[in-house]
Amino acid sequence: MSYYFAWQPYVSVAEKRRRAEREVAKLKKRGQAIAPVRIEGRKIAKSFWGQSWCTNLERYSDFANRLPRGRAYVRNGSVVDLQIAKGELAAMVAGSDLYKIKIAIAPVKNARWKAICRDCAGSIDSLVELLQGRLAKGVMDRVCRQGDGLFPSPGEIKLNCSCPDGASMCKHVAAVLYGVGARLDEEPQFLFVLRGVDENELIDSAGQDLPLSKATPGAAKVLDDSDVAALFGIEIAETASADISSARKQSRRFKTVKGSKSAETKTPAKKTSHHARPGPSPSISARKRRATAGSQD
Repeated sequence: MSYYFAWQPYVSVAEKRRRAEREVAKLKKRGQAIAPVRIEGRKIAKSFWGQSWCTNLERYSDFANRLPRGRAYVRNGSVVDLQIAKGELAAMVAGSDLYKIKIAIAPVKNARWKAICRDCAGSIDSLVELLQGRLAKGVMDRVCRQGDGLFPSPGEIKLNCSCPDGASMCKHVAAVLYGVGARLDEEPQFLFVLRGVDENELIDSAGQDLPLSKATPGAAKVLDDSDVAALFGIEIAETASADISSARKQSRRFKTVKGSKSAETKTPAKKTSHHARPGPSPSISARKRRATAGSQD
């Protein structure tokens, strides 16, 4: 029997945390970014993506023996750092020592991802809806489907831990895998990063299989002027043209009147001379001549 299993001294959870905190403090001083997994309560994951990840782990008998110890480790805060990148998990777990874990996860094959996008086309309306897991049951079942869904199978996962346990799935590795489920509660986009796919392609494919009649509004949905006139009880073109012609006539009349007034103002009035005396009226001269002739007779 090996020394690890026969004589390894017991270390309490509190002592493991203290050791882990000291190691983490050293790493932070060196400038290394640390992202611990924190879980409140007994439930490891609460969101659709986090729970689906954990459910996928538990459906494979390859992992069954070590998963319970892994759940205990992740709940008590032993996963002091978890970094998620494309096709890789890098973590540190506090045990009897601070162990380093590397887990390689194969990216989703292109044909498999295209099939997922095609099957989900038209069923996901927005990226927010996708990341929050507010999906129709058919989409959820398709994404989580065993074998050709988005979650990895045991054959796509390669495990490595620095602990002396000879099993590939040790409790530290199991704790990290459960830690991924907890992390997806906070940042679900990491699932797509890990599997090497672009989540936006699920949204972009939403309208590809729709008929053209659904892509653009039909002619019956566009109102022309006569429909708008009938709808609101007004005459659009006629009223507008009548108002414009009336305004133009009024403008012309205004200009004409204004021009005539200006002409009257500018034309000078004829002046009468005060020095010339008017001559006698012809009727008055005739009467005077008749009166003179009568007196002579």
